[in-house]
Amino acid sequence: MPLHTALQNNLPPFARHLGFVITEATQERIVAELVVREDLGNGNGTMHGGALMAFADTLGAIATIANIPRSAKTTTLESKTNFVTGAAIGVTLIGEATPIHRGRTTQVWQTRISRQDGKLVALVTQTQLVMGA
Repeated sequence: MPLHTALQNNLPPFARHLGFVITEATQERIVAELVVREDLGNGNGTMHGGALMAFADTLGAIATIANIPRSAKTTTLESKTNFVTGAAIGVTLIGEATPIHRGRTTQVWQTRISRQDGKLVALVTQTQLVMGA
């Protein structure tokens, strides 16, 4: 089974609620698409900042999971988001998580969230703690 299918089939409940689809997965890169829905909106016709952060946080966690032993777990220690522009309801977003550091006890991932037209929406850097490795 391809890695992206295995990861998609094992998403936690909140990630399933967000409704994104993993389109590519390797130990070097996780890519997913998410359609901005009304229930992810901020009341102004664009995606809520917290939903953007949750999308990126989940991709960083998935990327870490792809790089640690099956018996290990991960949790976010730190996350920083730069919001660049909005994403209107109905727009498809592409999230791409790539590694900055993949250590035994911590990993740092950067996730770019862009619209389909290539315009950057947000840039997120997060540190994941690896437990039980």
